[in-house]
Amino acid sequence: MASAAQRRIKSISYAKYGYIFILPFFLVYFFFQLWPLLNTFILAFADNSTSKGFVGFDNFKYLLKNVSDSDMEWARKINADFSASQEDYTRALGILNQEKVHDKFITSFGNTAILWLGNFIPQILLSLSLAVWFTDAKLKIPGKGFFKVIMYMPNIITAASIAVLFLSLCAENQFGAFNQLLHKMGIVHNLTGNNADVVHFTGGLAGNDPWPARFVIMFIQTWMWFGNTMIMLMSGIMGINPSLFEAASIDGASSGQIFRKITLPLLSPIMVYTLVTSMIGGLQMYDIPYLYHTGTIPYDSLSTIAVFIYQNFSQPTNRNYGYASAASVMLFVVTVGLGFITFYMNRDTDEIAKKKQRKKLAKQAKAQSKQFGGLSI
Repeated sequence: MASAAQRRIKSISYAKYGYIFILPFFLVYFFFQLWPLLNTFILAFADNSTSKGFVGFDNFKYLLKNVSDSDMEWARKINADFSASQEDYTRALGILNQEKVHDKFITSFGNTAILWLGNFIPQILLSLSLAVWFTDAKLKIPGKGFFKVIMYMPNIITAASIAVLFLSLCAENQFGAFNQLLHKMGIVHNLTGNNADVVHFTGGLAGNDPWPARFVIMFIQTWMWFGNTMIMLMSGIMGINPSLFEAASIDGASSGQIFRKITLPLLSPIMVYTLVTSMIGGLQMYDIPYLYHTGTIPYDSLSTIAVFIYQNFSQPTNRNYGYASAASVMLFVVTVGLGFITFYMNRDTDEIAKKKQRKKLAKQAKAQSKQFGGLSI
C-alpha cells in the first residue's frame, strides 16, 4: 500500500507549468504574427485606397492583368488634356497607375525567380561538394574546423554591412576595385570622364544592362548562405551509418558510386528540407536586393516581390495596402504550391508501395473472413 504522501505526489500534475512556460510564445505569436497574417488576407480582398469594404479579386486582377492598348491610349490622352473633366482625369490616373503597378509586379516576380535560381543552384552544388569532402573518412584534411568556421562566417554578417562592402567594391568609377581590376586586365580602357566604359555592376541607370548587378546579388546570396547549407548537409551525411560506407568500400565501390548509391539516397530528407527552406528564403528575398543601390530609390531591375510589397505599403502617401497584401497572398500560394511539388517529387516511393501492398493484403484477408461468416481460419 502506498502511503498518503506518495499518493499525493502522484496526483500532482506538472503539465500546467509547461503550459505556463510556453504561454509567452503563443502570446507573441498571436499579436505579432498570427493577427498580421490574418489581416493580410483580409486586406488583400479590401479596397486598396481605403482598406475597407470587400472588392473581391480586384487587387489580384490589377496586379496580373494588362491594361488594354485602347484604354492606355485614352488615359494618356486625357492625362495630357487639361480641359478634361475631373471624373475622366481621375479614371485616367487610375488606369495609368494600374499599368505601372502591374509592370512592377511582373518585373519583381521575374527578378525573384532569377535571383533565387541563380544563387540556389551554385549554392547547393558547392555546399554538397564541400560537405562530402569534409566528411570523407579517407581524406585527412588538416584544419577542418577552421575552414568550417570561415565558410560559415558570412552567414552571421549583417546584410547592410555586406551591401555597403559590395557597393564599394563594385563602384562604377576609378575607385571601384572590380573595375580597377578589369582596367589592369585590359577589359576596361577608361575609368573616368564622359567616355568611361566601366562595367555597371550596380545597374541602376536606365538603359544599363541589369545582368552584372544580378550576378553580384547571386554571388552575395551564395557566399552568405553556402556555409549554413554545408553544415546542414554535413549533419545529414554524418547521420548515415558508417558501416554502409565501409561495406561499399570493401566491395570495391568507387567514390562516385558510393556518392550516387548511398550518400544521395540517404541524404534525401535533409536535401528536401534544404530545398524547401531555401525556396522560402529565396522567394522572400529582401535585404540585399533592397540595400544594393546608390541613392535613395532601389532599382527596379533588382526589385523582388518582398521589395515590391514593402514599397507599396510604406509609401508616405497613398499607401497601397491592397496591392501589397494581394502580392503577399500570391507569394504565399506560390510558396505552398512549390513546397507540395517538392515533397511530392521526393516522396518515398518504396514505402508508398509497401503501404499499398499492406492495404491490399488486409482487404483480401477481410474478404476471406467474410466468406467464412466473419470467422478467421
